[in-house]
Amino acid sequence: MNLYKLVSACLITIIVGACNNNPDKNKDMVSKTDSTENRLHAQVKAENFRRDIDGKQADLYYLRNSKGLEMAVTSYGAKVVSLLVPDKNGKLEDIVLGFDDLEGYLNANEPYFGAAIGRYGNRIAKGKFTLNGKQYDLATNNPPNHLHGGKKGFNAHVWDARQVDAQSIEFSRISPDGEEGYPGNLKVRMVYTLTDENEFNIIYSAETDQPTVINLTHHSFFNLHGAGKGSINDHVLMINADKYTPVDATLIPTGKIETVAGTPMDFRKPTEIGQRVDENFEQLRFGKGYDHNWVLTETRNSADPVATVWEPKSGRYMEVFTSEPGLQFYGGNFLDGKDKGKGRTPYEHRTAFCLETQHFPDSPNQPSFPSTVLKPGQSYKHSCTYKFSTR
Repeated sequence: MNLYKLVSACLITIIVGACNNNPDKNKDMVSKTDSTENRLHAQVKAENFRRDIDGKQADLYYLRNSKGLEMAVTSYGAKVVSLLVPDKNGKLEDIVLGFDDLEGYLNANEPYFGAAIGRYGNRIAKGKFTLNGKQYDLATNNPPNHLHGGKKGFNAHVWDARQVDAQSIEFSRISPDGEEGYPGNLKVRMVYTLTDENEFNIIYSAETDQPTVINLTHHSFFNLHGAGKGSINDHVLMINADKYTPVDATLIPTGKIETVAGTPMDFRKPTEIGQRVDENFEQLRFGKGYDHNWVLTETRNSADPVATVWEPKSGRYMEVFTSEPGLQFYGGNFLDGKDKGKGRTPYEHRTAFCLETQHFPDSPNQPSFPSTVLKPGQSYKHSCTYKFSTR
């Protein structure tokens, strides 16, 4: 697997060990497989996700590969609702946080569970940036800054959905000129695929008719114990990065790129997430834990993961691959139990982690960071890989 042939790609590959079903509307695709295929249909009911939102019909879709991996996704925000992953004994657990119905997502305190993020993932300082001499003003929905595309980012729209086959679905939408303050009509396409190698792939592409900025990412909240089943502080994390981008008290990068050596930001060797999370270190105080961008090693081998996560009790092991220059590791610091998720389970402090492959936060205001400008005639492509196994 060569994830680096696309210069600015983010392929999300999750090897999980069991794979998903097709949508209810495509029952002909599922009729040829055994009865275990209805497992996720029974757990996550499609009728609970059918609703008209802003004049568009939201729906639920099921993916499943030949090895039994199963996933449910909704066209509302292109959100991953459920993902079944086996442990070292073959027991399946749903490892992503979410809700049993669409109402849960519409009323959530945390709006990004499982979501597609855009136009710009992460933060833009004070909701302002200048492009070609013109200042653009964005919502400051994470005061005093702009976060994840604004008050109604890509996570809060119903996407056009086309089930390609039992293992793949295509999401698309046109983000109109001026949406959330961003310039240009932006055509976005994402393809989610569960391969027979037990991979969950997300491939992004986009085009614009005016110069704009773009930084798409994926925001599943993972817990390798299972969604809502305890702290992630015992998960063992490795990040293949010598440096990171320190932030100020509002979580905006200072513009510096600093070494991780000698700090709690050093995950070059596998380390429990909770081992240093409460140390008296300014960056951890600012983020209330980990909520930072790591500068991925440019000379890394394409066959090597940029990050790994291992949960020793279940044996679940996740590897992350990407061609993007950055990785945001977020340790669930702002979860507070207010959101009652699947089975009305409260999602408490640090009971999930996110690994978001990306360009750097606030790049439109940081000329030394890799550019996130997309111009007419250019094609944005992004791929990332989450790969699951057991050990």
